Amino acid sequence: MSIQPQPDRVIIFDTTLRDGEQSPGATLNPEEKLVIAQQLARLGVDVIEAGFAVSSPGDFEAVNNIAKIVGVEGGPIICSLARAVRQDIQTAAEALQPAAHPRIHTFISTSDIHLKYQLKKSRQEVLAIAEEMVAYAKSFVTDVEFSPMDASRSDPEFLYQVLERAIAAGATTLNIPDTVGYCTPKDMEALIRGIRENVPGIDQVILSVHTQNDLGLATANALTAIEQGVRQVECTINGIGERAGNAALEEVVMALQVRKSHFNVFLGRPANSEAPLTRINTQEIYKASRLVSTATGMSVQPNKAIVGANAFAHESGIHQDGILKHRETYEIMDAASVGLPANQIVLGKHSGRNAFRTRLQELGFELNEEDLNRAFHRFKEVADKKKEVSDRDLEAIARDELQVQVEHAFQLEQVQVSCGDCSSPTATVTVLMPDGRILTDAAVGTGPVDAVYKAVNRLVQVPNELIEFSVQSVTEGIDALGRVTIHLRYQERLFVGQASDTDIVVASAYAYVNALNRLYSYWQKQPSAEPHQRVSMFAEIPNF
Repeated sequence: MSIQPQPDRVIIFDTTLRDGEQSPGATLNPEEKLVIAQQLARLGVDVIEAGFAVSSPGDFEAVNNIAKIVGVEGGPIICSLARAVRQDIQTAAEALQPAAHPRIHTFISTSDIHLKYQLKKSRQEVLAIAEEMVAYAKSFVTDVEFSPMDASRSDPEFLYQVLERAIAAGATTLNIPDTVGYCTPKDMEALIRGIRENVPGIDQVILSVHTQNDLGLATANALTAIEQGVRQVECTINGIGERAGNAALEEVVMALQVRKSHFNVFLGRPANSEAPLTRINTQEIYKASRLVSTATGMSVQPNKAIVGANAFAHESGIHQDGILKHRETYEIMDAASVGLPANQIVLGKHSGRNAFRTRLQELGFELNEEDLNRAFHRFKEVADKKKEVSDRDLEAIARDELQVQVEHAFQLEQVQVSCGDCSSPTATVTVLMPDGRILTDAAVGTGPVDAVYKAVNRLVQVPNELIEFSVQSVTEGIDALGRVTIHLRYQERLFVGQASDTDIVVASAYAYVNALNRLYSYWQKQPSAEPHQRVSMFAEIPNF
């Protein structure tokens, strides 16, 4: 095997559409995945792990569409996950066929606890399977990535053997997963150093790392791995993923940029080299963050590094004084460098369509004419109720329209509520059904929102369980838009719905219908004979 040249930069492998989608309630349909993949390509990620093709028809469709539309010549590598199973690998290869640069990412567990309780296989069996399945993947594509799942809790000597077999079978990237987020930076340092010193042929492949955030150390562990010679980092937008999530792409990338002189040395460069350490266009980071938050319904916490609402906010008088005198007194990076709006243009009821469209584009929203018209109509309605419409209001409006674009089986036509301390909360709801009928019903509840939801349920008759309801003020003031987020459960799946309005009850109704539409769309696609089997497949999807 010829020796693969080691890059003097860090390859960014984005798994938002695979591991990120495994966040509870973050289910994405193929259309949403494609939109996110297109933004990831604009962001400049090297590898997009588009999904786990064998897990469901929807995932196969998503991988195939992304391979066809985003995986063009000159675009990113498109990857599909596959267990070390022939059918998985074959399905991944089929889904990736349209991609100019396809990659199959296959894996098998190597820790004793996984071998004993999950795989129920011996070490010798795992060695044979790893070698055979990497070679099988290699028969379909030239670019094969192999991951020994739960590597950080595996016996080092056995891990070295598995990795050596994978290299011999043709793997081009070896990914080392801290599957349960067990490592500390010192552990990661020892793990990577041991692999580099004890695995024959390790210089022939790209060494990668996948870090989970169970102890809040995912980014720290990823950066430590880079210092030890790792050249690919697997991460997600906003750090989403199974359990506590993954290393956040924005944190890893900006750490490399802000501390370039430190990391240059580990990549064999002069400390003062100005060449970028990744291919990421950092000004697309904020747009990617908002898009993923919108599609998944997972709000970004205000104090989240890089992309949180407070990341560049200063309330302390001492800090404000320093910032006004010289920005770098209390900021280590410029907000504009990650694509945060440099100015805060406030639109009002006299603003035109072009200004509205331009501002949405600056905020990372690309709407087609139909969606733009609906959003502009909503904007005018809000502007009539509020003196000023801020960027956060515009984001909320755009999110609602993008959500409607994806799912619209049921359409809420009208909602009217009567309530008070001396009356029973009553709601009358009118819904346009998928078959074109317009139905109206009324219900009494413990409160106005409960009454609305009971009335909607009587009309749509889609089985569900409401498990989470939250309300947030989009902006300050008594006239602020209220944003409602709800999660519905059907069998083992969660479905999110969001909506905003100056009337919280109305926002609650739209959020509920949006979630029901997602559930209904998923429900319709399930095989009628054995729907429970299709749902249970998702329990098998691993998180590295």
